Amino acid sequence: MQVTLKVLAGPYSGRSFSFTQHDTFLIGRNPEAHLCLPNDRFFSRNHCLLEFSPPRCFLRDLGSTNGTFVNDQRVHEAFLKNGDRIQGGETVLLVEVTAASERDDPSTLLRPAMVTVECLNCGRRDQAEASSPDAHMTFLCEDCRLELKQNPQPVPGYEMIKVLGRGGMGCVMLARQESSGRAVAIKTLLPEVAVDEKALKRFMREIDVAAMLKHPHIVEFLDRGTNNGTFYLVTEFVAGCDAAKLAASKGGRLSCTDTVMILTQVLDALAHAHAQGYIHRDIKDQNILVTGEGASLNAKLTDFGLAKSFTQSGMSGMTMAGETAGTVAYMPPEQIKNFRDVKPTSDIYSLGMTGYSLLTGDLALKLGPKPSIADTIRAIFDQPTVPVRDRAPDIPPKVAEIIDRALTKDPDRRWQSAGAMRTALTYAMQ
Repeated sequence: MQVTLKVLAGPYSGRSFSFTQHDTFLIGRNPEAHLCLPNDRFFSRNHCLLEFSPPRCFLRDLGSTNGTFVNDQRVHEAFLKNGDRIQGGETVLLVEVTAASERDDPSTLLRPAMVTVECLNCGRRDQAEASSPDAHMTFLCEDCRLELKQNPQPVPGYEMIKVLGRGGMGCVMLARQESSGRAVAIKTLLPEVAVDEKALKRFMREIDVAAMLKHPHIVEFLDRGTNNGTFYLVTEFVAGCDAAKLAASKGGRLSCTDTVMILTQVLDALAHAHAQGYIHRDIKDQNILVTGEGASLNAKLTDFGLAKSFTQSGMSGMTMAGETAGTVAYMPPEQIKNFRDVKPTSDIYSLGMTGYSLLTGDLALKLGPKPSIADTIRAIFDQPTVPVRDRAPDIPPKVAEIIDRALTKDPDRRWQSAGAMRTALTYAMQ
């Protein structure tokens, strides 16, 4: 599938931008915007952000002064469809959704086919866009998605014990592997839309690749599969809590000693993964599981590559549509602007924000009490990060300098490797 933006009016009239996989597109007067309109006084510096996961397209206005319009109606956010027109100032863009051949031959571009899909859980039928009329799709209706999120089905070969948590993708359960008696965690993943079987195979391949990462500070993948339209991943069970809950249990922040121990262990895991070409892309307090305390404290990074694989396979609607402002706050600017082209320094930023949160109980952004996602994105693009000692003056200066450097907006000025940051933290605590 392909989404194309055609510029019908404005300074870039006649140009077009095409997207065949998950991507983002920033419009505004910012020189680093994908569509930069420096001389249009009707545009804000960071005016609006589009996210593509073909055939879906999502637009979010970033609190612009003069507004973003879709089909002549001012919108704050909107899912776009074929034929929609986006307007800001003198610029008008047309949204075109097409289905391309596997060779991306322009002469074979066709409108996406509408096919009948059947819910794998209850059998309800619906219509969905597909790349061809004979495409095989996996589909769960909305009622079944909600029911399965609240009451997940048993997975063959595992005895369900209890639900540990629920999230946007599905839920996490504690279970016992019947063949070995081992305690495991099962994460269920519920597709938000009808998904092509080819995309599902790509998702499974991505998970198999991530499962090859073996490290004492990375939660181990054990198994994966499908069951009545639900996808599940089985990992080792970590009998602790995530770092956010640990901090909450201690009054909202951790000691410098505990925080640095968590960070250095996670940096060990990242150094291992980055050396093999893997970027996590979703580091935050909730994705670090912690057991023990004091000298026995042990941290493990979970969900390695899961967010990227889930989104790029088409199982997720959109990242920016589905995330909360709190999760977006951990993303570096370059990840929001170009989700696909992130590098190890992007993980360094996210881990820096995680360390900042654990040390201070706050984020390194100037935000109001209930920030929207648009507020958060604007702060990431436009505001300098708040130095960590401004929030917590008791933090040792050397540790503060390391965290602040990790949160530099310019990737080239951050720590360039997980190993370098880990070494600096180790020396800072001696």
